[in-house]
Amino acid sequence: MTLVTIVSQKKQIKRKAPRGFLKRVFKLQKPQLRLEKSGDLLVHLNCLLFVHRLAEESRTNACESKCRVINKEHVLAAAKIILKKSRG
Repeated sequence: MTLVTIVSQKKQIKRKAPRGFLKRVFKLQKPQLRLEKSGDLLVHLNCLLFVHRLAEESRTNACESKCRVINKEHVLAAAKIILKKSRG
């Protein structure tokens, strides 16, 4: 039997997305790149989703190998799987 935690929908976010930092990095790396108004938020959300998927897959790999701690090998194996799936 698994435990399920319920998070309330009214929970407030304590930190906001680092919009200024993201815009500055985009301008330094790709000055010719033109993003719409909320493009930086979409990039930030995509990064958060990737990290979340990576954590879940790493945890699954650690559980399969009967290890309580997520090791470097678990993360690297999870990254290979996730990047392969996202190529499309």
